[in-house]
Amino acid sequence: MLVFDDAVPEATPPQEPVTPPKVTSISIAQQPVVAQAQVQHAVTSISVAPNAPKAEAPQPTGSGVLGVEKIDFKANRIKVDEKRVINCRADLNQLVPFKYDWAWQKYLDACANHWMPQEISMSRDIALWKDPNGLTDDERTIIKRNLGFFSTADSLVANNLVLAIYRHITNPECRQYLLRQSFEEALHTHAYQYVIESLGLDEGEIFNMYREVPSIHEKDAFELQFTQELADPDFHTGTPETDARFLRNLIGYYVIMEGIFFYVGFVQMLSFGRQNKMTGSSEEFQYILRDESMHLNFGIDIINQIKMENPHVWTAEFQADIIELVKKGVELEYQYAVDTMPRGVLGLNVSMFSEYLKFIANRRLKQIGLPEQWPGAQNPFPWMSEMLDLKKEKNFFETRVIDYQVGGALAWD
Repeated sequence: MLVFDDAVPEATPPQEPVTPPKVTSISIAQQPVVAQAQVQHAVTSISVAPNAPKAEAPQPTGSGVLGVEKIDFKANRIKVDEKRVINCRADLNQLVPFKYDWAWQKYLDACANHWMPQEISMSRDIALWKDPNGLTDDERTIIKRNLGFFSTADSLVANNLVLAIYRHITNPECRQYLLRQSFEEALHTHAYQYVIESLGLDEGEIFNMYREVPSIHEKDAFELQFTQELADPDFHTGTPETDARFLRNLIGYYVIMEGIFFYVGFVQMLSFGRQNKMTGSSEEFQYILRDESMHLNFGIDIINQIKMENPHVWTAEFQADIIELVKKGVELEYQYAVDTMPRGVLGLNVSMFSEYLKFIANRRLKQIGLPEQWPGAQNPFPWMSEMLDLKKEKNFFETRVIDYQVGGALAWD
């Protein structure tokens, strides 16, 4: 069973029901793509009609997005109880005193586990990829499709962090982690580019897959809906409707994108390493999985913290909407599994992924205080938990230790 940080705040019962606004769907690209790639969303998506009136929200009276809209000389010092994740008007530049120790600790943990893509050797992967008998066509398809999806997916996540999430988070220790996460998203894109370049793949083909491969396009288009409205400079939290939309964005990216959409690819790419194939690429993905598990833990914590501080957003209707979004995410990720491996390969098959996606979706729902939707779903890949174990040892003369920590953070058991 996958092991994640379960120390998250308990869900607060919904109060003051508020009906989220109904909205329409969006598309990822302006120019046409292949007909099969047109996204038909079965759930409502965030979008704003061209002439629709914008929701009005209270404007900041003190600190705002920059934290120093006006520096009041001899102003009082910040108190812990003045801090909030969203809609806080305290000075955002004053990191201490901490209110959310878990956010600061996650920042420290992320810094302690720093890595760079070039530190992993790709020599064996290059030799195997160039060998005409080294990999089957199905195995090559899996590698190329996953590089195609992940290379742009982490860019979407980074853009959402920088353009949509960061400006609305009004807590400095949470922002500190978001800055580290943004770097890690850039690092992941760097890692995919490093693998693509090392293998001599067609970079245009790989990076443009989200416009050419239907299953990749539909996942990315599904996620883009969560960014578009929040990136509008006129969007502000501070009303029940806008607070709910912001929370919806966090769930869309942390729970669905990083918590569901990445996991078919992770299982597939790590399965190569388990069979002593494409070991460099597999190790890159193992580092990335470790980072993403930390991102997911942070996302779960911040989602639950916002719920506790803003119980008005957690209405029955909002919860039903989130459950439908997760179900749609499972459906899209399953189609991606079918597309990447129509036949069984690497000891995997699509029926195993169907069960796995239900298992991890149940866990994601439970982590944010929602009921499981697939009772009894089991984990067909128990070995995945080993990939998240940061204390696992490796032969130092064969590869870099996966639990390497820098400087004074390195501990010996």
